[in-house]
Amino acid sequence: MQMVAGTSARTATTSLRIAALALMLGLGGALSGASADEADARKLFKAMSSYMAAQKTISFQYDTNLEIVTKDKQKLGLASSGKVTLNRPDNIRFTHTGGFADVEFLFDGKTLTLLGKTTNVYGQLEVPGTIDHLIDELRDKYRRPVPGADLVLSNINDTLMATVVNVKDLGSGVIGGVECDHLAFRTKEVDWQIWIAQGSRSYPCRYVITSTKVAQAPQYSFTIRDWKAGDEVRSEDFSFKNATGAKKMEPGRSPQHG
Repeated sequence: MQMVAGTSARTATTSLRIAALALMLGLGGALSGASADEADARKLFKAMSSYMAAQKTISFQYDTNLEIVTKDKQKLGLASSGKVTLNRPDNIRFTHTGGFADVEFLFDGKTLTLLGKTTNVYGQLEVPGTIDHLIDELRDKYRRPVPGADLVLSNINDTLMATVVNVKDLGSGVIGGVECDHLAFRTKEVDWQIWIAQGSRSYPCRYVITSTKVAQAPQYSFTIRDWKAGDEVRSEDFSFKNATGAKKMEPGRSPQHG
């Protein structure tokens, strides 16, 4: 059995090397001209930012994968899924379900409610303001950054491009059957890539962040599916109703860890 497993691992490694070589050969021309396409890449990204800002009502489902590196240098991936619905400027609801958490977040422009569905407890924070303000407060004041939240800000371009030092246009890619423009960016701290749906609905289909300052460069990926905007989005109530009789937590604790 060990011999079979070892052989399979070697076969898989060889296949990956062949695939990587083929990809490098195919991308050679694109990468060599990437610097010449920097202006186009910036234009495509700004167009996506403008499209997203113009959508007052949005909903989508998402899948994420968060890589971690163990003490013995094994890279592992933690997968989760969820749904986001927002109504600009100050209403958002999203769910996050994974192996360590089943949580729902609701924000009605005044109060953020975090409901832990497994434990049936909830906590609340008073954070009056817009969605942008909420995201900033969670990151800066409460040290609780929301992964992928950059993609729902009202001005994605100014936020993400402020620290970019290198830009590449990698041509086309396909995410979930949607043809996308594939762009790559580099900052001093991280590398990140984005796949933007081609056409008039230029929403982000996938967003990948690579931590270049961390050993083995773990990645976080955020993939969007079932995109809806405007009249396609069913109206929702963004206030917390406590339909399950959840117990309210003491301030400073989390409804679920994970």
